[in-house]
Amino acid sequence: MSQPVFHRIVLKLSGEALMGAQGFGVDPAVTARIALEVSEVRGMGVEVALVIGGGNFIRGVAASQHGIERVVADHMGMLATVINALALQDALEKAGAYTRVVTAIEMREIAEPFIRRRVIRHLEKGRVVLLAGGTGSPYFSTDTAAALRAMEIKAEVILKATKVDGIYDADPETVVDAKMFSRIGYREVLSRGLTVMDTTAISMCMDNSLPIVVFNLNVPGNLKRVVLGENVGSTVGH
Repeated sequence: MSQPVFHRIVLKLSGEALMGAQGFGVDPAVTARIALEVSEVRGMGVEVALVIGGGNFIRGVAASQHGIERVVADHMGMLATVINALALQDALEKAGAYTRVVTAIEMREIAEPFIRRRVIRHLEKGRVVLLAGGTGSPYFSTDTAAALRAMEIKAEVILKATKVDGIYDADPETVVDAKMFSRIGYREVLSRGLTVMDTTAISMCMDNSLPIVVFNLNVPGNLKRVVLGENVGSTVGH
């Protein structure tokens, strides 16, 4: 078997990735499939930290547009990410992985608080670490949380899991001849306004030379292919 090209990764999952065709909440079958793929990669010796969104329950920005105060809405979104992290933890452990849920907001009965050195030690011991609660501060997305945590734990790459094959110059679901980039620069992503990750996250990655690989999680085996360095998805870098 080929050797992984990455030793430590941050996998960024949207909350929507867990809901499957349900339209809301967590689909156990989808969560189990994702867990099996993550467990397989962990079994190859790759250290995996996972940042999860909460959009399958609530999005802070969207909720604030419907009258909920923005800080309150963002806190609700952070709690949704914890629900998702617990669901993934359960699925990962059923798949044979050792895990820890770590949150940016303290809730000791169900998770550990984020302590950088402790998270790194968990990774070194082979545990999949689920990083929930975003950054712990309102007005910051889970994309930004993924960038921040990746740099704090010295990850080599952010793997951004999506429902499309990579980064396109237009929405591939509505534009038939949309062009996919195999590689694109941070500045071009920002100047084109491409919705890879939010601008704060892209800027942080650019300033710290942290590559981002955007790939389709709905294709079985894609996560393993990316980790093995195969030409899958789109890479954002210098």
